[in-house]
Amino acid sequence: MNEKLYEMMDWARIEGLVYSEEDNPHDLLGAHVTKEGVLIQTFMPTAVRVEVLDKRRNETYLMEQEDEVGFFAALLPDKTIPVYQLRVTFDDGSVKVITDPYRFEPQIPVKVLQQWEAGVCQDIWRWLGAHRISVDGTEGIHFAVWAPDAMRVSLVGDFNLWDGRRLPMKRHPQYGVFELFIPGLKEGSLYKYEIKARNGLTFLKADPFSFRNEMRPGTASIVTDGVSFDWDDEEWMENRAAAESTRSPLIACQIHLSAFPKPDDGREFYNYRELAPMIAGYVKDTGYTHVQLMPVMEYLHDECRGYQTLGFYAPTSRYGTGADLAWMINYLHKNGIGVILEWAPAHFASDVSGLCGFDGTCLFEHQDPRQGINPKLGTRIFNYGRNQVRNFLISNAIYWCRCYHADALMLDRVSAMLYLDYDRGDGGWVANMYGGNENLEAVDFLRALSRDLHAACPGAVLIASENSAWPKVTGKASDDCLGFDYKWNSGFNSDVLSYMQLDPLFRGGSHGELVFSMVYHYSENFMLTLTSSDTDASSGPLYSQMPGRAENKLANIRALLGYIILHPGKKLLLKDIEHADEKPWEITPGEEMVQRPQMSAFLKDLISLYNSSPALWIDDYYVSGFEWINSISANENILVFLRKTDDPDETLLAVCNFSALTYENYRIGVPFRGTYKEIFNSDDVRYGGSGAVNARAKTSRAQECDMRPDMIEITVPPLGISVFRCKRSQNQTAAPKKNKNRTAGKRKNTVPDQTAEKISVREQIERKIATEERPL
Repeated sequence: MNEKLYEMMDWARIEGLVYSEEDNPHDLLGAHVTKEGVLIQTFMPTAVRVEVLDKRRNETYLMEQEDEVGFFAALLPDKTIPVYQLRVTFDDGSVKVITDPYRFEPQIPVKVLQQWEAGVCQDIWRWLGAHRISVDGTEGIHFAVWAPDAMRVSLVGDFNLWDGRRLPMKRHPQYGVFELFIPGLKEGSLYKYEIKARNGLTFLKADPFSFRNEMRPGTASIVTDGVSFDWDDEEWMENRAAAESTRSPLIACQIHLSAFPKPDDGREFYNYRELAPMIAGYVKDTGYTHVQLMPVMEYLHDECRGYQTLGFYAPTSRYGTGADLAWMINYLHKNGIGVILEWAPAHFASDVSGLCGFDGTCLFEHQDPRQGINPKLGTRIFNYGRNQVRNFLISNAIYWCRCYHADALMLDRVSAMLYLDYDRGDGGWVANMYGGNENLEAVDFLRALSRDLHAACPGAVLIASENSAWPKVTGKASDDCLGFDYKWNSGFNSDVLSYMQLDPLFRGGSHGELVFSMVYHYSENFMLTLTSSDTDASSGPLYSQMPGRAENKLANIRALLGYIILHPGKKLLLKDIEHADEKPWEITPGEEMVQRPQMSAFLKDLISLYNSSPALWIDDYYVSGFEWINSISANENILVFLRKTDDPDETLLAVCNFSALTYENYRIGVPFRGTYKEIFNSDDVRYGGSGAVNARAKTSRAQECDMRPDMIEITVPPLGISVFRCKRSQNQTAAPKKNKNRTAGKRKNTVPDQTAEKISVREQIERKIATEERPL
């Protein structure tokens, strides 16, 4: 043994390396200039011989084994560090030539680490995780992970026998980030981080910033360099950035990617590329403007349907790679279909391979279980007050919109984020600094998310699934709102479904549930929904929720869908909701969804009416876009209202009958003299109805009805809706079109002062009750 070399060994550091406790291996391993020459050290368990290949001098130096566990060292007669490689002979006889990873300096700029610590690095995914880079002309993969309370972090994978002793990572003490550059490593390699906690416990964790994960039940990350795809949807993206979504048609179809029949070749799932034309074909044929994909971020258990995320930056490998998903979204954009991704930042999976207890402490979640664990789902709740956690999530949102061209993100369980006592009983939650139940840190996070996402991704939209009465959910964060573009109207959903589940004979007493939504409609930008949560195990399929025999059940579904489409607000419907005999995501191989061509034709025509009628979407959130004609006929279960634009010729008259009776010669007040032609009737025989339609156009008569000077008489279909196109008489002077400032009539995220209007409505109701007679 070379005594000089032996004396140069730092045996305390070597022992720390052998026992996997070294967090700054670059100070020990690799090449270092000394007074005696260049000292090269390496730790190679299972190696029996290691040689240094000096590329500059074309010489070979045999390294001495200083420790029997596998620590080797060599002293080269140089004053500068040469370009070298290591030729390693292992105990199984194999020989490998490797480039020493410890000869390379750290690669993450200090500025990026400072931004990460402050929580303002919007593209942190470009630095943390696994990335293919070139350092001094050497190609390889750079790994970085945040684990501030770990004693030591090592890179393990199928390239180093999953041995945590071989590739310890360098710590940045001030920022808690570990990094290591591995020369020559190829994409497709499996890897994890082996973390040794301060209590001595050692465990494996998947990469929080991994772009690809193993197919379940595996949980390893896979080396891949982000989204490698050549997009050609520039026209779509430019139009999206220039469009005003609130004044455009938006009717989305919620789809789980398992909703299509299984492949007949024995595979469990189709690929994203195979699904793309299936989705586009269905969506275009039905007429939807957007598709809303239930979570495609990696998840472990099929039962959660993606809502308990394991890999926030990795598309689920069930359907292919990130490039495959990008291809699918690009395909949908080229077919004129927008893409909404459901995103779950309210919680994450408790699986031991994920974010839970990541570095041996509650790193991403709260330490107090009253704040960090969802007692109902058993999932973990993010600590929104921690800068790096906020950065992780905001960067993730930008990542999906920028790298995958997602047009919108729908945030699940926003109410659970906003309230500290959500899903918790007495004593099970911790109040905020003011003693309230509001999660102030989550509020700040959501506002920061809105500001950063809208600035980074022009035209991208945020949608909240929020079922509480939290005020000002939609609107700009700078106006003291949460910053969402749309909010699900869970109140409308609950009220209308509750009403529709009643037998028509008993609906009169619940008539207020139909009309209450318009009392608060202008307080938010609401989206009306019928989704998977409305047909889950607790509720049952929509078909089974409707009263009556089969024909009445279907008529009720048609009336329900018609009212949703005609009501102000953007729309979201579950795929095949019009059939709804079963859960589409639970179709087993060889089975098909029960299809009814008449119901399909109904929904197609209804959506076509929506898309072709500006009155149904252009002024969704302006008081000028909607007007009641009759909202008080509770005993008859009838509603009559107008949908309007600035152009009177685009006015639509909607009549909704939720009773099982047909009303002949039913009088309705109309907005002006003219002809009223029925352009849609849900009771048409083409849709399976009884045929109670209005075949001829109706000419108004000068007779007072519904507080209006003119009226028409129509046939009102049972359990149905009728829509009339209004055409003003030529001999009637049309009111001039108003060249108004749209923002002047829009609500400012607060309920407007409508005291005078409420008095007027009360007077109208009293007068109608006292004077008007209705046909029985």
